[in-house]
Amino acid sequence: MGLSEMVRKIKEHPAYHDAGMILCHNGVVRGTSRNGKPVSELTVRADRNRLAEIVAEMKKRQGIIEVLVEVREGTLRVGEDVMFVVVAGDFRENVFPVLMDTINSIKAYVTTKVEM
Repeated sequence: MGLSEMVRKIKEHPAYHDAGMILCHNGVVRGTSRNGKPVSELTVRADRNRLAEIVAEMKKRQGIIEVLVEVREGTLRVGEDVMFVVVAGDFRENVFPVLMDTINSIKAYVTTKVEM
């Protein structure tokens, strides 16, 4: 599922009328690692059970209407999409932290990556 489809799904949510914003994240494969080394591809694996737990936790936060996440697994080339995160909620002070916490939790507890 891509970002457009995820946003469409958010807009169909029964509580969407309470939303004041939708935030989206589109993570892609960079051509260089954090330490500056060239990267040609990235192999990604995800713990789907832990991902579901994190999404469920984030949905419980104040003002949050929906959290959708898509993590692509396998070998991805530079420029390809790795992860989409979409968060809908009432006010920016509730939604921005959930977007960041969701991304950070996924990177820390869900995905494993090998750069080539």
